[in-house]
Amino acid sequence: MLLMRGAWRTTWLLLAFMVVNFADKAVLGLAGPEIRADFGISRQEFGTAQSAFFALFSVAALGVSALTKRVRTTPLLLGLALLWSAAQLPMLWGAAGFGALVVTRVLLGAAEGPASPVAMHHVHGWFPQRERALPTALLLVGAAAGVAVAAPALSWVITHWGWRWSFGAVGLVGLVWAALWLLWGKEGPLAPSVGKEAGKTPQDSLTVPLRRVLLSPTFLTAAFGSFAAYWSMSATLTWAPDYMENVMGWDLHQASTMVGAGAVAHGAVLLVHGFLARRSALKGTPPRLPVGAGAGLLVALSGCATALFGLSESQAVKVPMMLGPMALAMVMLTVAVTACSRIAPPAQRGTVLGVLTCVYALGGIVSPLVLGRLVDGAATVSAGYEHGWLLTAALQVAGGVLAAVFCRPERTAGQLGVPETPAALPAHQVTP
Repeated sequence: MLLMRGAWRTTWLLLAFMVVNFADKAVLGLAGPEIRADFGISRQEFGTAQSAFFALFSVAALGVSALTKRVRTTPLLLGLALLWSAAQLPMLWGAAGFGALVVTRVLLGAAEGPASPVAMHHVHGWFPQRERALPTALLLVGAAAGVAVAAPALSWVITHWGWRWSFGAVGLVGLVWAALWLLWGKEGPLAPSVGKEAGKTPQDSLTVPLRRVLLSPTFLTAAFGSFAAYWSMSATLTWAPDYMENVMGWDLHQASTMVGAGAVAHGAVLLVHGFLARRSALKGTPPRLPVGAGAGLLVALSGCATALFGLSESQAVKVPMMLGPMALAMVMLTVAVTACSRIAPPAQRGTVLGVLTCVYALGGIVSPLVLGRLVDGAATVSAGYEHGWLLTAALQVAGGVLAAVFCRPERTAGQLGVPETPAALPAHQVTP
């Protein structure tokens, strides 16, 4: 019972961690029109500021994740939360201009890049392999919840206190989370030993050549499929408010409400997928399709919906697409994390998840710049966005098809000689 409580308390704390993490990401897109007007910058320059967030994101994700072989994840998570909170607060200073915005986004990205892989590695230390889909989905729901909560809340802050306080608000919330983690955060019973700790199990000592894991068809297609999904999410997060205001004719309140509703749809998709995967695992019934095939098909379907969203001139089509099938791509992130965790020995899991994050985060670096250039370089704003949505759709379809065909974690794990993590908690006790 104590292990059950610890596992799910840790999951809820890390869900809150991810909520704050993605609220930090959302703030720039929501405050974008006010920032551009205040600083007198173009969409391409604004896209540069957004991409600055990802300048060190991937490198930091890889570097800090590699540290999980030597440093416990509990202090790593605390340090990341403190760093990203501190990176937000300078924008409260009235004299902080565009240069300060770019610098703080670079620092914020360096602090937040490792957040997802380290959090996933930490929570997987509380659950056996077959039961990781639901806690993984819950942490990824933090992305959707962060946007859903941030969109209306930060638009209110921007309207009443100005855009600078939207940065200050998320920074202060991050400090509150750090205080709670300092009180309650701890390692799980399945966390691998680190450094020179005694009591290492055979699984803790198992390693395989990292290149075999990273060049396996499962890792490569999971990484590309999640890259396409993350590209779509980043493009929507950055440019959807501007698209709705300048192409669809909505005001800031309507746009932020729609972005929040889209995030709720993303969260609902992740939760339904997580609960279904958990139910199947507890019953011991195999899924009708391999996990990679099912997720890949959903990403491809999301790509088709994105193309329809970009081509249609009817809001009666755009709104259902954004709230429905476009959200299906998020399943790929859950499947990619659990698949890559399955094919990696526990001692190397943090590093492999860091490389996965490094790869798919490139979508966050490139998509704001590409869409910004397409819109600024097109004859009209509407035509530029149409090209951007079609490019996004093409990436999703390609990534989805490849994952559907080649992402097979159980087969790859067998080829690498990586056994399944043994259950440490009775299945009937591990309930939310």
